[in-house]
Amino acid sequence: MRLPFHGKPLGELFGRLSIRARLTLTYGSMLFVGGTLLLTVTYLLLRSVLDNVEFSLDVPPGTPDALVTIWRHQIEIQAVKLNEQILRLMVQQSVLILLGVGLFALVCGYLVADRALRPVAKMTATARKLSDSTLAHQRIDLHGPEDELKELADTFDSMLTRLNSAFNSQRRFVANASHQLRTPLTINRTVLEIALSDPLASPDLKALARTLLEVNARNEKLIEGLLLLARSERELARRRPVDINDVTLTAVEQLTPSADRRGVTVTSRLGGTTMQGDPVLLEHAVGNLVDNAIKYNLPQNGQIWISTDETLTGEVVVHVANTGQPVPAYEIGSLFEPFRRLNSDRVDSANGSGLGLSIVRAVVQAHGGQVTASPREGGGLSVTISLPNR
Repeated sequence: MRLPFHGKPLGELFGRLSIRARLTLTYGSMLFVGGTLLLTVTYLLLRSVLDNVEFSLDVPPGTPDALVTIWRHQIEIQAVKLNEQILRLMVQQSVLILLGVGLFALVCGYLVADRALRPVAKMTATARKLSDSTLAHQRIDLHGPEDELKELADTFDSMLTRLNSAFNSQRRFVANASHQLRTPLTINRTVLEIALSDPLASPDLKALARTLLEVNARNEKLIEGLLLLARSERELARRRPVDINDVTLTAVEQLTPSADRRGVTVTSRLGGTTMQGDPVLLEHAVGNLVDNAIKYNLPQNGQIWISTDETLTGEVVVHVANTGQPVPAYEIGSLFEPFRRLNSDRVDSANGSGLGLSIVRAVVQAHGGQVTASPREGGGLSVTISLPNR
C-alpha cells in the first residue's frame, strides 16, 4: 500500500534516507511496537481482572433488606468508578511510558546501527585514503566473526591486491615503452642530422633527410604526449607548494617564440596564488593550453589572453582565451578526447597529435580540479582551469 505524504509515498521518502537513519528507524520502530504491545496486553489483563473482582458485604444481623440493597448498590457504583479511575491512570501513565520507550528505542536503534555499520565506515575510510602510493600497503584488514561484512572486506582487500599488481604492470610498461620507443627515434634523429651536415650529400638526400626529421620530431612529440598522458592520469603521489603565476610565466616564455613567428600577441594578467600540486604537470597543462591557442589562432593579428586568479571559495583559476575561427558548441565536448581535433578532416596533422587538451584534462583531474571550454564570441576558444587550493 502506498501511503501519500505531501504527494510522495512513504516508501520513496524512506528510501531516500541514509542506511544509518533507516536502520535507526527500523530498530527504534521494532522496540516501540514491542513496548506498545506489552502495555496493551497489560491493560487488557488488568481490565479483565478488575471486571471479575467480586465484593463481599458483611451485614450485621437484623439489618433490613432494603438497607442492604442500598449498600450493595452504592458499593457497586464505587467499584465501577474505582475501576475506571485505575484504568484511566494506567492509560495516562502508559502514554508517558510509551514516549520514554520511543526515545529509548531511537537511541538504542542509533547505537545498534552505528555498531553494525562500523565495518562499513572503516571500508569507506580506507577507500578514501587509497592512491597509487598507498595501494601497495593500505588494506581494510577487518577483524571479527566470519560474517557477511568480513567476507565483503576480505573481497575488497583481494581486489586492492589485484589493482596494485595492475598498476605495477602499467608503471613497468610505461617505463619500458619510454625507453624502447625513444631510443630508435633518437638514433634516427642523430643519423639524419649527420646526413644533413655532410657536405657531400646531394640536395635530394638533404631534402629527404629534412622531411624524415620532421616526421621523426612529430613521432617524438606523439610518444612524449602519450607517456605524459599515461603519467598524468594517475593520482598524484606527492604534492608540494606551486606558485601558479611562476608556472604560467614559464609556459608563456617557452612558447613566446612560436607566438612571434605566427604573429600572435599574448597578453597576461596574473593574480594567482600558491597551491599544492606537481609543478611539472601543471606547467605542461598550461603550456598545452597556450600552445593550442597559438596553433588554432588567426593567420594574422591573432590574440591570446591569459589570466590567473583566486576565487572567493579558494579555487585557483587559469583562463586562456584566443581568437580564431568560430568553434561550434557541439564540438566542444569532443576536444578533450585523445586524438580528437576540431574539424580534424580539414586540419593539417602538423598542428598536433590531438593529445594537448586530453593531457590538460588528465592533469587537472589528477589535481582534483575541473576544466571547461566554451566558444568565444567572435571566434576562437575560451578554456578555464579550476584547481582546489589545498
